[in-house]
Amino acid sequence: MSFDTITKKIRTVESNQELRNLKKDSLKQRKTFFIYCPKEQIDKVKCTASNLPFKFIFNDFQLNNFDGKTILFYCMEDLPAPQKEFLLHAVSKGARVEQLTSFLDKRLGYTEVSLLSTQYFINEEAIEMLWCKKSQFIKSLIDKMIALLLLALTFPIILLTIFAIRLESKGPILYRQLRVGQYNREYSVYKFRSMRTDAEKNGPQWAESNDNRVTRVGRFIRATRIDELPQLFNVLNGDMSIVGPRPEREVFIKDLEQHIPYYRFRHAIKPGITGHAQVCYQYGSSVDDAIWKHKYDVHYIKHQSFWFDMKIMLKTIPTVLFGMGR
Repeated sequence: MSFDTITKKIRTVESNQELRNLKKDSLKQRKTFFIYCPKEQIDKVKCTASNLPFKFIFNDFQLNNFDGKTILFYCMEDLPAPQKEFLLHAVSKGARVEQLTSFLDKRLGYTEVSLLSTQYFINEEAIEMLWCKKSQFIKSLIDKMIALLLLALTFPIILLTIFAIRLESKGPILYRQLRVGQYNREYSVYKFRSMRTDAEKNGPQWAESNDNRVTRVGRFIRATRIDELPQLFNVLNGDMSIVGPRPEREVFIKDLEQHIPYYRFRHAIKPGITGHAQVCYQYGSSVDDAIWKHKYDVHYIKHQSFWFDMKIMLKTIPTVLFGMGR
């Protein structure tokens, strides 16, 4: 394994502040959790659990002291009847019994998508708000109010950016590109042009952190996210939200969904100008990066709320000031 690969893996883990703190706490407490799942699922769960800052014991049916124990279950519907009875007995004896995916979701700040199934998305009560018209209307109204406020506050910056782009290079000031939005519907996203006009003469390709196609002005407006300001008009048009998963192009989505479970679930809500993945994960342009961002996006979709949106927007401020994430 090359030094660059090792460095990238270290950076990937360290970029998650919450997980790093969680690891420190777990080393001190060494808290043990018991997992009960079908035999055929043990290797799958162990593979995921090996990377987590917890100590797990699997299918210990000799356990008889349930005081203060946290017991987790996975694929309950596939457990034999005696094992289900064991979990019910544990509840009656005071153990805290919880679904594994929900337990990890709350403690990690992201969702382990490798452990999810279709049933999770269909039966999960926490995502019922996806079909709540009242919640959607309120979120849309707040989005548009914030978009108008931001346009008013950033109007001088918008004018300076237009002038700088025009002064540096010929070509359009605004860049328009098809992205996939809510319910897999394509729409035109607007950005200030940050690359040369021939940036995709060889076809679509991922943008990189030090992309040589980026202009001098483009490098600055990308680092500070000024290039995203025209997307406030996408918010006013109803195509985007202030907070949500970042929109992607169909050509990349078709490839990513081959590697990432339930990748198109991110289209259950409107894409956002900023998002949980953008403030929790560094800039990335690989499939591994996309997997990590998807974990944060699924977590956001499940837990989205007004206060969660406010928290993400506040976290976006240092992200913009110090040029982190994307």
